[in-house]
Amino acid sequence: MTTQNLEPKGSSKPKKNKKLTRFELTRIIADNAIVAALYFILTVALQPLSFGAIQCRISEILTLLCFWRPDFIIGLTVGCLLANVASWSPWDLLFGTLATLLANCLIAYFSHRLLIAAVWPVLINGAIVGSELRILEINAFPLYLNMIYVAIGETIAMAVGYTLYLLLKRNKAFWAAIKPTRHSDFKW
Repeated sequence: MTTQNLEPKGSSKPKKNKKLTRFELTRIIADNAIVAALYFILTVALQPLSFGAIQCRISEILTLLCFWRPDFIIGLTVGCLLANVASWSPWDLLFGTLATLLANCLIAYFSHRLLIAAVWPVLINGAIVGSELRILEINAFPLYLNMIYVAIGETIAMAVGYTLYLLLKRNKAFWAAIKPTRHSDFKW
């Protein structure tokens, strides 16, 4: 009797630790720097949309990259931190960045489908950033409206990102560029 590998194709189960070569480590650092820069540029370039009670950070589309590459948690968190320097509040440096970090970790480690991955930023940013806006009394909206407004903006960004990544599913150049370490045969 032969033993079969019961792991489904493209399983997200982590592989055994292997030592990275200098080239692989350099590639990971460079990829994260690029992702951080893209997040920063998209957030700051679209600043009127990126900050405030009613916001839609198009740069949040990039958070879904953590679904395929958990190491992008680092680049996206750094990009968010740098982008939040341009925000209206130093508290956004802490809470906004924390929300992105938490959402990225949930995307990377608690999402088996891309659709589930797209829900985490909506819930986390709606709760944390919406609460931050109310606690700091940035506007006169009640807490639940702040949460809803932030969640709506995040839903728009995630819907665009989800659609974009579904369209890129068959694009070999995209996969060659991001070099996924998991979920390469993802289901919606």
